[in-house]
Amino acid sequence: MKIITFGLILSFVVTAGTAFAETGAKNVILFIGDGMGPEQVKAAGMYANGAPNSLCFELFPYKSTMTTYSADNAVTDSAAAGTAIATGYKVNNSVVSKAIPGDSGELLTRLEYAKLQGKKTGLVTTTYMSHATPACFGAHENSRDNYTAIVIDYLNQTKPNILFGGGANGITSSAAIAAGYTVVTDRASLNSLDTDTADFISGQFGSTHLPYEYDGLGTLPHLSEMTTVALNILDNEPNGFFLMVEGGKIDHAGHNKDLERNVFETIEFANSVQVAIDWSDGGDDTLIIVTADHETGGLTVIQNNGQGQFPTVTWTTTNHTDADVPVYGWGFNAYLAENVSDNTDIFAATTIGYPDYNSDNDSDFEDFAFFAAKWRFENCQPPDYCDGTDLDISGYINSEDLALLINNWLTTTD
Repeated sequence: MKIITFGLILSFVVTAGTAFAETGAKNVILFIGDGMGPEQVKAAGMYANGAPNSLCFELFPYKSTMTTYSADNAVTDSAAAGTAIATGYKVNNSVVSKAIPGDSGELLTRLEYAKLQGKKTGLVTTTYMSHATPACFGAHENSRDNYTAIVIDYLNQTKPNILFGGGANGITSSAAIAAGYTVVTDRASLNSLDTDTADFISGQFGSTHLPYEYDGLGTLPHLSEMTTVALNILDNEPNGFFLMVEGGKIDHAGHNKDLERNVFETIEFANSVQVAIDWSDGGDDTLIIVTADHETGGLTVIQNNGQGQFPTVTWTTTNHTDADVPVYGWGFNAYLAENVSDNTDIFAATTIGYPDYNSDNDSDFEDFAFFAAKWRFENCQPPDYCDGTDLDISGYINSEDLALLINNWLTTTD
C-alpha cells in the first residue's frame, strides 16, 4: 500500500476546513449462536439447502474465525465467552462481566456502551432471560448462577428496552412491571404490541427455556418473530440501537448430541439473521455481526445426504470444545469482521469507527491530532485498541489505519 504521511492528511483537512461527522454504525445487531461451531453451520446448510456454505450469513462478504479460551481454561463456558464478546476482556469461567481475575470491578459491556451514546438496547434469546449469554451484556455478577441478582441488574441498573426470552429463573411479571416494563407472555401478546410506541418490553415466554424448534413452540414465539418485533420497536430511536440476539438452544442440542434439534435451532437462528438483513434494507447505517460463543459437542459432518435429509455426523463429547468459531460481517464497517481473531475482538469490531477520540463530544480537527499522537504505536489491545485509533484492529497504528480514517472522513463530511 502507498504510504500516506500525516502531513498530507493534515494539510488536506486544513484545506477542506470542515469537521467530519461521527462515523460507525448507527445500529449494531450482534447474533450469537450458542455452541455453534463451523460444523453446526455446515450441517444446517446441508439440511436446509442441500449444500454447505448456503445459510444467509455464510454469504456475508467478510468472514473470519476466532479463538474462545477463557482466562482460566482452554475450554470456555458461556459466561466467560459472553463476557469476552460483550466487554473485550478475558475472565474466568462462570464470571459475568466482572474483572475476575483482577479487581472484581464491573466491566463496561457493549450494551452499556450503546446506552452511553443515547441509543436503545435489547436482548433476545431462546434460553431463559437470566442465562449466561444475555446476562453478560446486561449484568455484572461473580457467578452466572446468580439468576435473581442478574435480573435485578437488568431491571434496576442496565434497563434494556427489550428483554425477550424464557421466563422464570429470577424474572417475574411483577418485578418487571414494577420496574416500568410492559410484560408479554406469548406470540399473540407479542404481536399485538404497537411497535411505534412500545418501549421497555419484557417478553417472558414460558417458565424456562423456550421449546426446541423441532418439537414446535405452540403459542410461544420463534426467535425470528422475537427479532422482528424487537427491531421494529428499537427502530424508533433516532440515535440508533444495539441488539444482541442469541440462538441459545443450539448449545443445548449439542450437549445432548441431538443432531435433529441442533439443525433446526441453527436454521431458525439463520432465519432471524435474515429478518435483520431484510429489515436493514441495504445496511448503509447498520452493522450485523454473526458469531458464536463456543462450539459444543465436537461435531464433524461426514456426509451430505441432500436437502431435507440430516447429514451423517460424528460427535466427540457432550461438553464444550476449544474449537475456533466463525465470524461473519455485513453492513457498515463490516470489514472489521475479517480481522477478528479472538472473542475479545468483537467489542472493538462493533465500536471502532467513532472518531471522537478525545471524548469531547465533537468530531473535528482535534481528533486527527489525537490520532497523530498514536502514530506507529504498537501492541494495541482489546477492548479499546489504542482508544479506537487502531481502526483495523491489527494491533498497531500504521498507514492502513490512516487510509481508513481518510475514507471515513471523505464519506461522512457534509
